[in-house]
Amino acid sequence: MDSSKVINIILALFLPPVSVYLARGWGRECIIDLVLTICIFFPGMLYALYIILQD
Repeated sequence: MDSSKVINIILALFLPPVSVYLARGWGRECIIDLVLTICIFFPGMLYALYIILQD
């Protein structure tokens, strides 16, 4: 793992939509994570970790 991925994982724990935006850009994944985070924080965090670790 490089340092940018570690920083992105830490960022996913506190600001999930920002970490998905940094990993994939503004698109479908970022909008899904934003909606999940607004509804309930925990699913948004899990989805962000899934997207980041998928790469």
